[in-house]
Amino acid sequence: MSVALRRAAPSDFPDVRRITRDAYLRAGHFAADHPYMSVLEDVEHRAEHAQVWVAEAAGRVVAAVTLTFAGQPYSEIAADGELEFRMLAVDPECQGGGVGRAVVRKVVEHAQSLPGIRAISITSATFMGRAHALYESLGFQRVPKRDWYVPGEDVLLWVFRLELQR
Repeated sequence: MSVALRRAAPSDFPDVRRITRDAYLRAGHFAADHPYMSVLEDVEHRAEHAQVWVAEAAGRVVAAVTLTFAGQPYSEIAADGELEFRMLAVDPECQGGGVGRAVVRKVVEHAQSLPGIRAISITSATFMGRAHALYESLGFQRVPKRDWYVPGEDVLLWVFRLELQR
């Protein structure tokens, strides 16, 4: 599927919220009342403190992702010289058609165009196996020494990193 990646406009926020909520809930990652769901659904806050991007295909928003950099409010693990992406979500109606892969490839292309960015880092919960397979198939490598636990919870998060080719 051919997708175009662009910065989200406020008019996209309802689609971003719906897609992100539906993707995380359908995958069974969190229950609807889990505290992280309110973080995922607060697109306005994300857009104010990070870069929210959307992927369009056939004239409609089919995915969303948040980009951030070291030291910014939404950065969890980015080191200097790294772009971090978070909250990648594909509309459940479009999953399995290559949208997630296309979005990650577009993020990589974007990162390669940014001065001073040498790598991309991401965090993924240990139970997100489909995401791990996607990232590894695109050249991301696990960085176990950077793994971390969600504060106050017994949830281990894995770190993946892709060194950019220039």
